[in-house]
Amino acid sequence: MSHSKRVSNRNMEKKISRIYPLSDPKTTYFLQVAWTTDLGSGFTVTLCNGKSAWTGTISEVEISKEASDMEMEREKYVDELQKALILDTELTSKYNFDFCEDKEISEIYHFSYEKNLKDVSFKLGSVKLKKVSDPVEVIKELIGYCLDYTAELHVKNEYVQKENKRLLNNWDDMHELLDKSVQVKEELEQELYSKFICVLNEKKSKIRSLQEKLKEAREAARQNRDSQPNVSSIISKAEDYNASTDEEKESQSVHIPKDCATLARSHSLLSTPDDVPDVAPNRKRRQRQQKKLVTEGKITKREPATQEQERLNPAPLLKTSKSPPSGMMSLETLENTADPEDLFDDM
Repeated sequence: MSHSKRVSNRNMEKKISRIYPLSDPKTTYFLQVAWTTDLGSGFTVTLCNGKSAWTGTISEVEISKEASDMEMEREKYVDELQKALILDTELTSKYNFDFCEDKEISEIYHFSYEKNLKDVSFKLGSVKLKKVSDPVEVIKELIGYCLDYTAELHVKNEYVQKENKRLLNNWDDMHELLDKSVQVKEELEQELYSKFICVLNEKKSKIRSLQEKLKEAREAARQNRDSQPNVSSIISKAEDYNASTDEEKESQSVHIPKDCATLARSHSLLSTPDDVPDVAPNRKRRQRQQKKLVTEGKITKREPATQEQERLNPAPLLKTSKSPPSGMMSLETLENTADPEDLFDDM
């Protein structure tokens, strides 16, 4: 069992431990280990029981030789030395220490250290120590290192306490800020939720109004469709009207040749077999007949429009029916306005 304190100066690092040797477990010994770089480069051991002191050094060559004797890698062996000599409190049960006087040379003492493995333990190494002539100086040095180490720990403790206080203050500030953030978050969520509800209600009302307008528009369209006449009936009436006008045009166009035939028969009755036809007057007469046919064709073209007006206005139709037909008027006019040469030919 041991309790250790680690002290460092400008050139070396030191570790102070409290151990209980197997040969004298009731006596407390203070073990100081000092090294420059690491234990693999060599170290110094100082042992004190409060009355006497012993010291010794082990070199790098001796460490390499001990690692070779134990058939272990040097790095692994150095690691085991660090665990044994630079010992933490929780690892003391894994290592044992012993201190005894050399049987041959009374001024030489052996300090050994070994590792426990369940029911078996094996020796890691040993250091030869010599008794110090003035143990008081060694004791003073040990006490000085302990005081320096205590002061160093006190400074570290103050620094840690200040850091802990600062962290606590920061934690309080962060906790307060977190509470405010949570409160603001809840208020913002409530506000956004209220706005969302308002927008949702507005959308619902707009949708309902649009649905009502659509329903009204459909109802109005249905009523208009029911009130309007059937398009197919209108189209059939228009087709019947066009067919009637076409028939009237055909009857009028057929009536014109009959008038012309009557006129021709009247001319044939006036003429006699003894009359000798004259070629030149006949040519003129044919030309005049062609002009009459053209004039009568124009008159027949105007008659459908007149018939449509008579259909729309039946009263004027009665008045016009009293007057002689236009075809007869044209024939009488043509007979009355005959060319003098025609009269001469008939005579």
